[in-house]
Amino acid sequence: MPISIGKMAVVLASTLIVGATPPTDLASAADIRGQVAEMLADMKPDQGFAWRPLLRDGSRVVAIEIWKKPGRPAVHPAETEYAVVLEGAGTLISGGALVAPVTRRADLVEGDRIEGGATRPLRPGDVLLLPSGVPHAFGITGDRLVLLGTKLSVK
Repeated sequence: MPISIGKMAVVLASTLIVGATPPTDLASAADIRGQVAEMLADMKPDQGFAWRPLLRDGSRVVAIEIWKKPGRPAVHPAETEYAVVLEGAGTLISGGALVAPVTRRADLVEGDRIEGGATRPLRPGDVLLLPSGVPHAFGITGDRLVLLGTKLSVK
């Protein structure tokens, strides 16, 4: 029996809260839909990105990301990122080398572009894994790309 996007998101969100016995929180499919709708309503017309935590367990955070414009290519030196595409369409560019890297924070290095990376389409239901240190960027092929993402510290 196929799993719906909402059920997949709840399973991913609850599964990624590793080490918590029992899980400290749960976001239902309705909670996720409500948060996305609220974030979209709060976004300003020229705003290209919004991020809001959904669940927290210490340093682990499950968050909704809404991309309306492509972001700058980035690397997270000490965090692995998992994400599920909830809605919209886009592309993932990953791998290769970050050109003109600038450290913005200890957990974020941004660059001008990625050279030698692979480009793949993203659609609802897709799951992605970005190991720490891997350059990546998201492109938008529709009006938005909505992700349920988790960053886990590898230190």
